[in-house]
Amino acid sequence: MKRILTIQDVSDVGKCSLTVALPVISAAQVEACVLPTAVLSTHTMFKHFTFADLTDEIEPTIDAWRAEGITFDAIYTGYLGSYRQMELIEKLIAVFRANAEFVFVDPVLGDAGKLYARFDQAFADRMALFCAKADVIAPNMTEAAAMLHIPYVESGHTEDYVQDVLRRLSALGPKVAALTGVEYEPGRYGVVAYDSRTDEFFSYFHDKIPGRFHGTGDLFSSAAVAALARGRSIAESFQIAADLTVDSIKATVANPNARNYGVDFETALPAFMRKFE
Repeated sequence: MKRILTIQDVSDVGKCSLTVALPVISAAQVEACVLPTAVLSTHTMFKHFTFADLTDEIEPTIDAWRAEGITFDAIYTGYLGSYRQMELIEKLIAVFRANAEFVFVDPVLGDAGKLYARFDQAFADRMALFCAKADVIAPNMTEAAAMLHIPYVESGHTEDYVQDVLRRLSALGPKVAALTGVEYEPGRYGVVAYDSRTDEFFSYFHDKIPGRFHGTGDLFSSAAVAALARGRSIAESFQIAADLTVDSIKATVANPNARNYGVDFETALPAFMRKFE
């Protein structure tokens, strides 16, 4: 069984980050190991929440794992909240990369054309450097624009524009770059990926579902990482991830009692699991 190390925060209540990554990776029959960067009482879409920073625990954890001879088949990073965390995770990648088949970075910075409140352009620039350590990155349109210093384009993208963005993302260092939130035509939403090793592009689109849903980026990346670890191709992995994300959104919209906890991905997991039988 493959073993993935996922590095991100954990919310005690609210479906995002580790509370998404753990069940999704496990559902693909892959062992999920965690390095929590922070613990929150709820995710930050709630008005009241606590926050405990675990940055000081990262380096001792790395040292303990190294002393035990622990290895990982893949390394997957999500939300990283500080420069120091990026520095420490770069050290972790250097220590454990020899046995890892790939390093996957979800460069969590913002959404809907805006960086999250605690981030600025300097932080986005540092994240771009961090992405150089990855084999695969999967930013959304907001994150790609920030890291590349280009204007954010919400919709009406052209194929030439998207392919240029992906080539520039790949030039940061990763072999594969995927761009989520691509909209070539109204009502159709999807992901486009680029493999610089073969100079090939892959795209997968679905009907756009109105609204914004918390934690979908974490869900998409976790599913893609799991599929890659199970030996699926780049194209198939991102298609599987997109299907799980869309199915989860549809389940959430259909739920009359849905609240701001995140998407109902649990409902969509059986179909996801069948793809690995």
